[in-house]
Amino acid sequence: MAPPQQERARRTRAAIVESAAAEFSKRGYAAASINAILEHSNATKGAMYFHFDSKEALARAVLEEGLERYRTLVDRWVQAPGLDPLERLHGLVADLGDALHRDAIIRAEFKLVIEPEFESEARLRGGSVWGLAGYRLAEEAQRDGLFRPGVDIRRFIEVVSAALAGQRYMTDLTAPDVDVRGRFEMCLEVPLEAMASQEWLDRWHREGWPDVAEPSQ
Repeated sequence: MAPPQQERARRTRAAIVESAAAEFSKRGYAAASINAILEHSNATKGAMYFHFDSKEALARAVLEEGLERYRTLVDRWVQAPGLDPLERLHGLVADLGDALHRDAIIRAEFKLVIEPEFESEARLRGGSVWGLAGYRLAEEAQRDGLFRPGVDIRRFIEVVSAALAGQRYMTDLTAPDVDVRGRFEMCLEVPLEAMASQEWLDRWHREGWPDVAEPSQ
Protein backbone atom coordinates (compact mmCIF):
# COMPACT_ATOMS: atom_id res chain seq x y z
CA MET A 1 0.00 0.00 0.00
CA ALA A 2 1.33 3.46 -0.90
CA PRO A 3 2.15 5.85 1.96
CA PRO A 4 -0.70 8.30 2.74
CA GLN A 5 1.22 11.26 1.29
CA GLN A 6 1.78 9.48 -2.02
CA GLU A 7 -1.85 8.40 -2.16
CA ARG A 8 -3.01 11.99 -1.57
CA ALA A 9 -0.71 13.20 -4.32
CA ARG A 10 -2.07 10.54 -6.68
CA ARG A 11 -5.67 11.51 -5.93
CA THR A 12 -4.88 15.21 -6.36
CA ARG A 13 -3.21 14.61 -9.71
CA ALA A 14 -6.15 12.48 -10.90
CA ALA A 15 -8.65 15.15 -9.83
CA ILE A 16 -6.72 17.85 -11.69
CA VAL A 17 -6.56 15.74 -14.87
CA GLU A 18 -10.30 14.96 -14.69
CA SER A 19 -11.16 18.62 -14.10
CA ALA A 20 -8.86 19.70 -16.94
CA ALA A 21 -10.52 17.19 -19.25
CA ALA A 22 -13.95 18.65 -18.51
CA GLU A 23 -12.63 22.16 -19.18
CA PHE A 24 -10.79 21.22 -22.38
CA SER A 25 -13.77 19.29 -23.75
CA LYS A 26 -16.06 22.26 -23.10
CA ARG A 27 -13.89 25.22 -24.12
CA GLY A 28 -11.00 23.83 -26.12
CA TYR A 29 -7.33 24.20 -25.28
CA ALA A 30 -6.73 27.91 -25.86
CA ALA A 31 -9.82 29.11 -23.98
CA ALA A 32 -9.50 26.66 -21.08
CA SER A 33 -9.10 28.41 -17.73
CA ILE A 34 -6.54 27.21 -15.21
CA ASN A 35 -8.58 28.89 -12.46
CA ALA A 36 -11.68 26.93 -13.47
CA ILE A 37 -9.67 23.71 -13.52
CA LEU A 38 -8.38 24.41 -10.02
CA GLU A 39 -11.82 25.40 -8.73
CA HIS A 40 -13.47 22.20 -9.90
CA SER A 41 -10.62 19.96 -8.75
CA ASN A 42 -10.34 21.59 -5.30
CA ALA A 43 -6.60 21.78 -5.84
CA THR A 44 -4.25 24.69 -5.21
CA LYS A 45 -2.15 26.32 -7.90
CA GLY A 46 0.93 25.05 -6.10
CA ALA A 47 -0.39 21.49 -6.21
CA MET A 48 -1.09 21.78 -9.92
CA TYR A 49 2.38 23.09 -10.73
CA PHE A 50 3.90 20.37 -8.56
CA HIS A 51 2.47 17.85 -11.03
CA PHE A 52 2.39 19.89 -14.27
CA ASP A 53 4.70 22.72 -15.23
CA SER A 54 2.33 24.23 -17.82
CA LYS A 55 -1.13 24.03 -19.33
CA GLU A 56 0.41 22.14 -22.24
CA ALA A 57 1.83 19.51 -19.88
CA LEU A 58 -1.61 19.17 -18.30
CA ALA A 59 -3.23 18.76 -21.74
CA ARG A 60 -0.69 16.08 -22.64
CA ALA A 61 -1.55 14.22 -19.44
CA VAL A 62 -5.21 14.28 -20.50
CA LEU A 63 -4.21 12.99 -23.95
CA GLU A 64 -2.18 10.14 -22.46
CA GLU A 65 -4.98 9.13 -20.09
CA GLY A 66 -7.44 9.27 -22.99
CA LEU A 67 -5.19 7.03 -25.07
CA GLU A 68 -5.04 4.46 -22.29
CA ARG A 69 -8.84 4.46 -21.99
CA TYR A 70 -9.17 3.96 -25.73
CA ARG A 71 -6.77 1.01 -25.51
CA THR A 72 -8.77 -0.50 -22.66
CA LEU A 73 -11.98 -0.11 -24.65
CA VAL A 74 -10.42 -1.69 -27.75
CA ASP A 75 -8.87 -4.58 -25.80
CA ARG A 76 -12.28 -5.33 -24.25
CA TRP A 77 -13.78 -6.13 -27.65
CA VAL A 78 -11.09 -7.26 -30.07
CA GLN A 79 -10.79 -10.73 -28.54
CA ALA A 80 -14.27 -10.99 -26.98
CA PRO A 81 -15.30 -14.67 -26.90
CA GLY A 82 -18.54 -15.98 -28.35
CA LEU A 83 -19.10 -13.12 -30.82
CA ASP A 84 -18.39 -12.89 -34.53
CA PRO A 85 -16.08 -10.09 -35.78
CA LEU A 86 -18.94 -7.79 -36.82
CA GLU A 87 -20.61 -8.23 -33.43
CA ARG A 88 -17.32 -7.32 -31.76
CA LEU A 89 -17.00 -4.30 -34.05
CA HIS A 90 -20.50 -3.27 -33.00
CA GLY A 91 -19.55 -3.63 -29.33
CA LEU A 92 -16.50 -1.45 -29.91
CA VAL A 93 -18.45 1.26 -31.75
CA ALA A 94 -21.34 1.25 -29.26
CA ASP A 95 -18.96 1.39 -26.28
CA LEU A 96 -17.15 4.29 -27.92
CA GLY A 97 -20.44 6.16 -28.16
CA ASP A 98 -21.15 5.49 -24.49
CA ALA A 99 -17.65 6.61 -23.53
CA LEU A 100 -17.88 9.88 -25.45
CA HIS A 101 -21.19 10.59 -23.69
CA ARG A 102 -20.09 9.86 -20.13
CA ASP A 103 -16.27 10.09 -20.03
CA ALA A 104 -14.81 13.61 -19.98
CA ILE A 105 -11.30 12.27 -20.56
CA ILE A 106 -12.23 10.62 -23.87
CA ARG A 107 -14.26 13.67 -24.96
CA ALA A 108 -11.29 15.90 -24.19
CA GLU A 109 -8.88 13.62 -26.06
CA PHE A 110 -11.03 13.93 -29.16
CA LYS A 111 -11.26 17.71 -28.74
CA LEU A 112 -7.54 18.21 -28.13
CA VAL A 113 -6.26 16.22 -31.11
CA ILE A 114 -8.00 18.63 -33.51
CA GLU A 115 -6.49 21.68 -31.78
CA PRO A 116 -3.58 23.31 -33.68
CA GLU A 117 -1.21 22.69 -30.77
CA PHE A 118 -1.69 18.90 -30.96
CA GLU A 119 -2.98 18.27 -34.48
CA SER A 120 0.31 16.77 -35.69
CA GLU A 121 -0.08 14.00 -33.09
CA ALA A 122 -3.59 12.94 -34.10
CA ARG A 123 -2.33 9.81 -35.89
CA LEU A 124 -0.81 8.60 -32.61
CA ARG A 125 -3.97 9.04 -30.55
CA GLY A 126 -7.26 7.32 -29.77
CA GLY A 127 -8.83 7.55 -33.21
CA SER A 128 -5.97 5.60 -34.76
CA VAL A 129 -6.17 2.97 -31.98
CA TRP A 130 -9.83 2.23 -32.59
CA GLY A 131 -9.47 2.61 -36.38
CA LEU A 132 -6.72 -0.02 -36.57
CA ALA A 133 -8.74 -2.38 -34.36
CA GLY A 134 -11.82 -1.81 -36.53
CA TYR A 135 -9.86 -2.61 -39.68
CA ARG A 136 -8.51 -5.82 -38.18
CA LEU A 137 -12.02 -6.90 -37.17
CA ALA A 138 -13.24 -6.12 -40.70
CA GLU A 139 -10.39 -8.21 -42.13
CA GLU A 140 -11.40 -11.09 -39.88
CA ALA A 141 -15.04 -10.70 -40.94
CA GLN A 142 -14.03 -10.79 -44.59
CA ARG A 143 -12.01 -13.98 -44.06
CA ASP A 144 -15.07 -15.51 -42.38
CA GLY A 145 -17.29 -14.63 -45.35
CA LEU A 146 -19.37 -12.05 -43.49
CA PHE A 147 -19.06 -9.43 -46.25
CA ARG A 148 -20.36 -9.61 -49.78
CA PRO A 149 -17.82 -10.75 -52.39
CA GLY A 150 -15.61 -7.94 -53.65
CA VAL A 151 -16.25 -5.55 -50.76
CA ASP A 152 -13.34 -3.17 -50.12
CA ILE A 153 -13.06 -3.30 -46.34
CA ARG A 154 -10.74 -0.29 -46.29
CA ARG A 155 -13.53 1.79 -47.80
CA PHE A 156 -15.97 0.22 -45.33
CA ILE A 157 -13.88 1.33 -42.34
CA GLU A 158 -13.26 4.77 -43.87
CA VAL A 159 -17.02 5.29 -44.28
CA VAL A 160 -17.74 4.15 -40.71
CA SER A 161 -14.94 6.34 -39.34
CA ALA A 162 -16.13 9.40 -41.27
CA ALA A 163 -19.71 8.88 -40.07
CA LEU A 164 -18.55 8.56 -36.45
CA ALA A 165 -16.43 11.70 -36.75
CA GLY A 166 -19.41 13.57 -38.17
CA GLN A 167 -21.57 12.54 -35.24
CA ARG A 168 -18.89 13.66 -32.80
CA TYR A 169 -18.65 17.08 -34.45
CA MET A 170 -22.39 17.61 -34.86
CA THR A 171 -23.76 16.18 -31.62
CA ASP A 172 -23.75 17.70 -28.15
CA LEU A 173 -22.20 14.66 -26.52
CA THR A 174 -23.02 15.88 -23.02
CA ALA A 175 -26.75 16.56 -23.56
CA PRO A 176 -28.74 14.30 -21.20
CA ASP A 177 -31.33 13.35 -23.82
CA VAL A 178 -28.98 12.52 -26.70
CA ASP A 179 -28.55 8.82 -27.57
CA VAL A 180 -24.89 8.84 -28.58
CA ARG A 181 -24.70 5.05 -28.52
CA GLY A 182 -27.68 4.78 -30.87
CA ARG A 183 -26.21 7.34 -33.26
CA PHE A 184 -22.90 5.48 -33.33
CA GLU A 185 -24.66 2.17 -33.95
CA MET A 186 -26.41 3.75 -36.95
CA CYS A 187 -23.00 4.78 -38.37
CA LEU A 188 -22.07 1.08 -38.47
CA GLU A 189 -25.42 -0.41 -39.37
CA VAL A 190 -26.05 1.61 -42.55
CA PRO A 191 -22.77 0.55 -44.26
CA LEU A 192 -23.33 -3.02 -43.10
CA GLU A 193 -26.74 -3.08 -44.81
CA ALA A 194 -24.91 -2.37 -48.08
CA MET A 195 -21.78 -4.48 -47.58
CA ALA A 196 -22.42 -7.43 -45.27
CA SER A 197 -23.28 -10.83 -46.71
CA GLN A 198 -26.96 -11.62 -47.15
CA GLU A 199 -26.65 -14.61 -44.84
CA TRP A 200 -25.21 -12.45 -42.07
CA LEU A 201 -27.82 -9.73 -42.64
CA ASP A 202 -30.69 -12.23 -42.53
CA ARG A 203 -29.49 -13.50 -39.16
CA TRP A 204 -28.94 -9.97 -37.85
CA HIS A 205 -32.42 -8.89 -38.97
CA ARG A 206 -33.90 -11.88 -37.13
CA GLU A 207 -31.83 -11.71 -33.94
CA GLY A 208 -30.41 -8.19 -33.70
CA TRP A 209 -27.21 -7.46 -31.83
CA PRO A 210 -26.27 -9.78 -28.96
CA ASP A 211 -27.73 -8.57 -25.69
CA VAL A 212 -24.44 -8.00 -23.88
CA ALA A 213 -23.37 -4.87 -22.03
CA GLU A 214 -19.75 -5.95 -22.45
CA PRO A 215 -17.97 -9.18 -23.31
CA SER A 216 -17.22 -11.83 -20.73
CA GLN A 217 -13.83 -11.45 -19.09
